[in-house]
Amino acid sequence: MWDNRYAEDDYAYGTAPNDFLVEQADRLPEGPVLCLAEGEGRNAVWLAARGHAVTAMDASAVGLEKAQRLAAERGVRIETRCSDLAHFEIAPEAWSGIVSIFAHVPPDLRRMVHRRVVEGLRPGGILILEAYTPQQLRFGTGGPPVAELTMDLASLEDELDGLVFEVAREREREVFEGRYHQGRGHVVQMVGRKPAGA
Repeated sequence: MWDNRYAEDDYAYGTAPNDFLVEQADRLPEGPVLCLAEGEGRNAVWLAARGHAVTAMDASAVGLEKAQRLAAERGVRIETRCSDLAHFEIAPEAWSGIVSIFAHVPPDLRRMVHRRVVEGLRPGGILILEAYTPQQLRFGTGGPPVAELTMDLASLEDELDGLVFEVAREREREVFEGRYHQGRGHVVQMVGRKPAGA
């Protein structure tokens, strides 16, 4: 599915970074940043332009090729890793920042990935996450077609145990990102910091 979607000439979700990431990016400490399920690279390229050393991972080689093309157009460098989340290794305490923007996967896999995210952050490291909630299904403006692939605040607070949440909220907001996120939606937004003594 994702190779087909990213094979379109246009960037499926645009080339501008996610609004919540832009809003929260100043919280990211210096050091390497990992973008999960990064698709065509809009967030990774923007972070690289801010001076971060960014690795973009995604299961779609087609999407990552477009990410490298976008990076070249913007005059920055990113590293790309083609892997599905089930098999992607997040090394312990390897990342100063991890970014998860609309990375919707089945619940069992999501729980496993989030455990690895907490382990993978360095002490003081930051997770920035935005996802659609189950309420998004009534809006029909993008996101997964079934509730089990969405996320809610209570589940995320449990799955990301070990982080201190600096932002943790569900809200309605306008999302305009390419062809596939268009209009008012319902999202969960989280910023979690791994304690320095962890």
